[in-house]
Amino acid sequence: MTLRAARLIHDADVIAYHSARHGRSIARSIAAAHLRGDQIEEALVYPVTTETTSHPGGYRGAIDEFYEDCAKRLAAHLDAGRSVVVLSEGDPFFYGSFIHLHRRLADRYPTEVVPGVTSLSAGCAVLGRPLVEGNEVLTVLPGTLAPRTLAERIAGTDTAVVLKMGRTFPGVRDAFTDAGRLADTWYVERATTAGQRIAPLGEVDPATVPYFSLAVLPSPVRGPDDPAPLRAGQAEWVPAGAASRPAPSPSAPAGTTDRTAPAAEEPAVERSTVERSTVERSAGEVVVVGLGPGAQDWLTPQAAAALAAADDLIGYGPYLDRVPATPRQRRHPSGNTVEAERAELALELAAAGASVAVVSSGDPGVFAMATAVVEAAAQRRFAHVDVRVVPGLTAAQAVASRVGAPLGHDFCVLSLSDRLKPWEVIERRLRAAAAADLVLAIYNPASRTRREQLERARAALLEHRAPDTPVVIGRDVGGPTETVTVTTLGDLDPAGVDMRCLLLVGSSTTRIVHRDTGRDLVFTPRRYPAP
Repeated sequence: MTLRAARLIHDADVIAYHSARHGRSIARSIAAAHLRGDQIEEALVYPVTTETTSHPGGYRGAIDEFYEDCAKRLAAHLDAGRSVVVLSEGDPFFYGSFIHLHRRLADRYPTEVVPGVTSLSAGCAVLGRPLVEGNEVLTVLPGTLAPRTLAERIAGTDTAVVLKMGRTFPGVRDAFTDAGRLADTWYVERATTAGQRIAPLGEVDPATVPYFSLAVLPSPVRGPDDPAPLRAGQAEWVPAGAASRPAPSPSAPAGTTDRTAPAAEEPAVERSTVERSTVERSAGEVVVVGLGPGAQDWLTPQAAAALAAADDLIGYGPYLDRVPATPRQRRHPSGNTVEAERAELALELAAAGASVAVVSSGDPGVFAMATAVVEAAAQRRFAHVDVRVVPGLTAAQAVASRVGAPLGHDFCVLSLSDRLKPWEVIERRLRAAAAADLVLAIYNPASRTRREQLERARAALLEHRAPDTPVVIGRDVGGPTETVTVTTLGDLDPAGVDMRCLLLVGSSTTRIVHRDTGRDLVFTPRRYPAP
């Protein structure tokens, strides 16, 4: 990636990228390290890749309608004064899907295209062979051409590269054979990534060829570093010196591949696997997404990507309001006590083919929506719907970070809400945790209708803890009305605690450190005193 591209990505208000229905984007994964975390993301999800379509205009009609919709979505941001970056693997103008957006938008909005490294350059670099030298002629061909046409073009050129393979591979190999050039041609798969593979073209099994692969007929002028012929049974060749170079990280590839037809955003798996999964799973998926405690910069990149890829957003109204509105997405807000109904709605929409994100404050697996969704998904009628959970920063971690390290030793997480479990169970667990001298992170300490529980909890804790035990009260941490109070168990006033609070109650070793700055620190030592 160029330095200019990285700078523009970091500064943009809106990040757009293509993906297939699975929602994973290679372009976004390459750029992930440069995203700020607070940007609006527009996932441009292809309506069709390898599967058939019921669109009255067929494949072309579905794709044209898709690009029109994408252009309108980006235009809405541009009209609102936002800067938009469209991510594209390789070079945007080299078989790039961006071309379809460019022709629909460039006459109305100032547009800058930042060039990138094409798969041709990357393929020859990892192969260690020059693409062209001197007066040689290079021909770049799409594998979707008829084998006879390919053979004619290959026979009449000095060097050639064929893109868009995958299912077209058998025809491409036949074309090189008919042109008499098969012995000089190399196969390069996923160049510069951790999944890179290099082999003579004639030795490649067609069933293993993904879309992101090239057939490279390099310059016939051989140099001292050219790859030696492979021995029989040898699966691939690694360029000289490659052993001294670390493999690129899968999450941040060292290079890119070219942007081609819509299927170019398919995941880095074999094309045959993609086709099987498309046939076997017509349902969408449910992703339970943790939004974190409140601050936008505490939203993880993984959570932001899941939200951007969703067709439907479901959640408690105030939490759903924290997700920036996107015109293409359907939003389903609901009240705070209907978790089971939210979960069922999400699964029913996914069963019909939608990609659904269920939003949850903090971490969805901590007293939140993940349990409700997984429990509903246990029903036999939802067995074909994929469910996954994207974690978030939970309130206990957020509050603890504001005062230092109160969770530095063993701790217990407990909810005082008796809406779904009897108070007798809560009180028994409180006493057990207090007797075990664990720090407590107390969720749902009080509400408008639940006022006596915290008083009773405080009394139970004082049976085992000294009155000077440190207590941290975090309210709306990460939100616009954040307050953090450090007090003691003896001085704790339940009247000042509500549902937006989280309490951290120290153990016998937890200490308050008074600072000249006026901001007290709280910590629990990692070393526990010997008995």
